[in-house]
Amino acid sequence: MKSFADNAGRTWAVQVNVDTIKRVQGLLDVNLLDVVDGDLIERLVADPVLVCDVVYVVCKPEADKQGVSDEEFGRAMAGDAIHNAADALLSEIVDFFPPAKRKILAAALEKMRDLEAVAMGAALERINDTDFETKLREQLAAEFGK
Repeated sequence: MKSFADNAGRTWAVQVNVDTIKRVQGLLDVNLLDVVDGDLIERLVADPVLVCDVVYVVCKPEADKQGVSDEEFGRAMAGDAIHNAADALLSEIVDFFPPAKRKILAAALEKMRDLEAVAMGAALERINDTDFETKLREQLAAEFGK
């Protein structure tokens, strides 16, 4: 079982099992099993609001015990909390599967994380490139006449 802390200092346990999968499907119409043949991993990585919604439903029994509403949960989710929640969720989804599928999904998740890091590094290099800054200044000057 993985866990993460929200920005209000609360720690949430993330556990994916059959009950969790049914609850997420019923409340959000999101099938956590779509990580195998669908695009769920990509959707979760690209959409922080979806991550927060799914994680809230995964943690709903605990949230109900603590009296934390969906809105309160969402207010405490930003930045590192979303990143850590997504990481915990994806790791738990991978761990849900039997060993053979788990191994494949873990490798796919690791590859996706590697590619994301490469893409972020390339974007930072481009932004810090002096040619990029010069071209951007030229475009802004041409567009705004300065």
